[in-house]
Parts: sequence; C-alpha cells; structure tokens
Amino acid sequence: MNIIAIGDVVGKQGCEFLRSHLPYIKRLKNIDLCIANGENSAPGNGLTPDSAQFLFDSGVDLITTGNHVYNRNEVYDFLDARRDVIRPANYSDGNPGRGFAVIDLGRIKVGVLNLLGNSFISDNTANAFLCAEAVLPKLDECKIKIVDFHAEATGEKRAMGFFLDGRVSAVFGTHTHVLTADEQILPRGTAYITDIGMTGPKQSVLGVKPESIIKKMRSALPTRFEVPDTDCFMSGCIFEIDDKTGKAVDVERICIE
Repeated sequence: MNIIAIGDVVGKQGCEFLRSHLPYIKRLKNIDLCIANGENSAPGNGLTPDSAQFLFDSGVDLITTGNHVYNRNEVYDFLDARRDVIRPANYSDGNPGRGFAVIDLGRIKVGVLNLLGNSFISDNTANAFLCAEAVLPKLDECKIKIVDFHAEATGEKRAMGFFLDGRVSAVFGTHTHVLTADEQILPRGTAYITDIGMTGPKQSVLGVKPESIIKKMRSALPTRFEVPDTDCFMSGCIFEIDDKTGKAVDVERICIE
C-alpha cells in the first residue's frame, strides 16, 4: 500500500501546482491513497468548499486541516456534511466536523487521525496525546492508521511519533511548511517525519509574500498576507505500508519543482 501525504497547500497557486503535478506522481509511484493538508488552500487563508473540491478534483482522496480550519465560516456546514475532510480531533466535540476518517478501499480500510499540537499553537484544544489514545480504539477496524499531527514544536512532534510507534502505520507533521530531512521508520514499525512541508510559491515565507511578513515583524501591526505569483513547488512524503501487518516498509520525502 503506497500512501502519499502532501504538505499544506497554499492558495490558488498551490492548488493549481498540485493539480498539474499530482496525477503524474501518483502514476509514477503507484499511489493507492492521497492525503493533503488543505487548511490554507482558500484565497486569503483557510478552507472553503470550493478549494476543497478543487483538491478532490485534482486527485486528493482525503483533506486534513489544522489551526486555520475555522477561519472561513462558509466551511462549517461542509465539514459536518463530508467524511473526507477532517479537522483536529482534539477540538471540542461540539465543533463542526470530525477528527478522524475511515477510508474503505475495498481490500483494506485506512484510518486517518488529525491532531493539533498544544505547544505554541493553541490554548483551546485538549491534550493531543490523551486525545490520540482515546480515538485510536475507534479505528480498530483499520489495519493501516495514519496521523497528521499539525504542530509547531519539533520536540512535540517527535514525542508523538514515539508515543504512537507500533500503534499506527505513519505519523507525519504539518504546519511549519518546511520539509524536514528526518524521515525514518521508528523501532516498532511506524514511519515518521517531523514536517512534510508545503505546496505553493517557492520564493515566499511559508507561502506568503516576504515583504508582508517582514512588515509585520518590523511593525507588529496587522498586515494583509498575500500569496505571490512565483514559481511553485510541492512537497510531501510517500509511505509504503505492509497491508497485512500495518507496519511501514519504506518512507520517502519528495519535493517537486
């Protein structure tokens, strides 16, 4: 079983670049399932039904999100209606959407869990480790389990990887938009990478015009963030999973320009 996870897709530019390159990489790598983090895919940030549908039409099978999932209120009903778009499970149970999904591929079921970190990113979520422990039994029907841990701190992400080692097939980090070079298979068979990066403009600060970020950092004043129209790239990670054991066989980070 080959699963590709695509890093945070940023704006219209990132969406269009993904559409132009994802079908080829799926054929090249014999991909069975594609997961993409889409919480920055809408113009101006957040996720909308239109930006989500664009990703689905481009070859994405499941969309995960993070701390920007509720930026656009037009997505609230969409989150409740769809089972192929998930938000962090450690948000309140009363929030729109679901924190995990089960994807039935016929011969096998894949469970995907979305979590939000607690360090430097959110004060309004339950403990991510305790949440993972509570949700995983709900995915017992799934031989393969994948976790998108949307978190700021590298130490928190590493800790989550070891915490879930042997209990899930893969843990990948999102949110920081920078592809890390620490992909590995942990001792008990879980594939891990701290962050799968982003899909969007290469000459940017996490997908935003550098001058916008610099202005905000120099002045500490609210600044409009714009996505530049420059050359893009797509980064992520491919996990090869043994569908009989649920253990990782191989992990490969990718960056396509």
